[in-house]
Amino acid sequence: MTKSEAKKLKDLEKENARLKKIVAEQALDLNVLKDFAKGNM
Repeated sequence: MTKSEAKKLKDLEKENARLKKIVAEQALDLNVLKDFAKGNM
């Protein structure tokens, strides 16, 4: 693996972690809204 490939891999892993965090936050928001709609809040 070249130095540039290693950097690209590290950048992609960082972006992947950022996107996973966004998905987790959206899933949490969705669950809160579903509970609210059911009157559980």
